Amino acid sequence: MHRRTFLTASAAGLAGLSGVSPARSSETGSPVTTGGKARSTILIWLSGGPSHIDLWDMKPDAPAEVRGAFQPVSTSAAEITLCEHLPHLALQMHHLALVRSLGQRGRGPNDHHAGYYYNLTGHPAGPSFPNSRMPQADDWPFVGSVAAAKRPGHASLPSLIWLPARPEHPRPGSISARLGPEYDPLLVQGSHAAPLDFRAPSLVLEGDVTVPRMQHRHGLLDALDSAERSLQRKAPIENYSSLQRKAFSLLTSPGTKNAFDLTQEPEAVRRRYGETVNAMSMLMARRLVEAGVPFVTVYWFNDYEEDKRRGCLGGAWDTHWKNFSCLQDYLLPRFDRPFAALLADLHERGLLEETLVLVTSEMGRTPKVGDPRSGGKEAAEPGRDHWTHCQTALLAGGGIRGGQVYGSSDRIAAYPADRPVGPEHIAHTVYHAMGIRDLSARDHQNRPYHLLDEGEPLTSLF
Repeated sequence: MHRRTFLTASAAGLAGLSGVSPARSSETGSPVTTGGKARSTILIWLSGGPSHIDLWDMKPDAPAEVRGAFQPVSTSAAEITLCEHLPHLALQMHHLALVRSLGQRGRGPNDHHAGYYYNLTGHPAGPSFPNSRMPQADDWPFVGSVAAAKRPGHASLPSLIWLPARPEHPRPGSISARLGPEYDPLLVQGSHAAPLDFRAPSLVLEGDVTVPRMQHRHGLLDALDSAERSLQRKAPIENYSSLQRKAFSLLTSPGTKNAFDLTQEPEAVRRRYGETVNAMSMLMARRLVEAGVPFVTVYWFNDYEEDKRRGCLGGAWDTHWKNFSCLQDYLLPRFDRPFAALLADLHERGLLEETLVLVTSEMGRTPKVGDPRSGGKEAAEPGRDHWTHCQTALLAGGGIRGGQVYGSSDRIAAYPADRPVGPEHIAHTVYHAMGIRDLSARDHQNRPYHLLDEGEPLTSLF
């Protein structure tokens, strides 16, 4: 099917047309966007679940089997410490707020997919959520999809971009679901072998299809659609036509390709971030919010071959094996430098005040060192197991006051203690930062519903 590009166009959500009509973005059809400073949001998702107790909620006075091998160090924010292996980020701590009292309160299994769903949507997964579950059409929508629905769209670029995506099924909670396919993210693929080579397959004209040929096809489709609509005028058909128009606009816009071309960035800027695909994804995120894209997700792209070589067999931040060596020698250096560069770069360009940056994940790690699946606490290089009961979220920009800590965990970072919050509070905080006050929507039968009833924004962060 060589002509499938413009027909499937996953960027415009055409793949999601089966079974769901789009919801309206609000009761009036026009979003309410007053009150927030954030024009855009960058979500950095550390897939697998980073160890909060080893990175940003350290307990140096706890027993050895809890505190682990790392030491805390001072930062640019008075009285706030971070892991010694985050030296670049320590210099940017005055921009950051740490929410150390984030937990899921047992509202789902202690596993990845339930954690994805809760943290990506703000809605608990429930006790029977399987760890192999695919996204479903009636799921609650991804926070980024809500932002895309409620904020004014970009003139030529998608409102929601997800990178560096892998050509595999999406995670639960990562699609627009009941909001309708129009608000699904544009998936942009990255490569470990070629970190500068980002590609949105749905925005590529394949084979001998040129822009003039595409525009000619557009005219033909318009004629066919007019004839079809005269016979059968239904919401799914109108939605399909809307998505076609979006796909054609993206495919034929000269600005679309340039937005994803990192070679236009000076070499010194690229060196500042680093040479990995995750580093270049953070640079791409800065580039996209600078262009006015409302929501960009950077989903940590782990290298399976490198994981195996190092014995970090959990995958990405899922440190069941060799928790400390995999963090110290591999994961932290690859996160610390580009993330610190992103914060500094946004600040220097005057973009941080209007860009909310959120770092989170599906879970934290167990307070006690020693994962049974990797030999327990007696292992030569022990790991930490899943722990959805407590984790830390990092926020900066968009009106957030840096250099502060919200809430606390207990003495061993096992459970939230002071000012406990859930993922619904983080979702509301994103909406608050972006000036989104109206969270009403309508389903495919035009019945009103609310997108997030539980929780409230953490307004004291601002």
